[in-house]
Amino acid sequence: MYTTTQLDNGILNNYAAEPKPYYAQYPAPFQQRRYLVQGAMAALFVTSLIIVSAVIS
Repeated sequence: MYTTTQLDNGILNNYAAEPKPYYAQYPAPFQQRRYLVQGAMAALFVTSLIIVSAVIS
């Protein structure tokens, strides 16, 4: 559904078409393992940044 309205001063107001909402699906086991690995890598990266900044300062 595309909606266009015109304001009192003649300016057009265009609205973007909104996608239909849908329910998210629970991640599969291989996706859950991937999220775990990504989280571990992110934690290692942040920890290493903190250690490097502590050593430099």
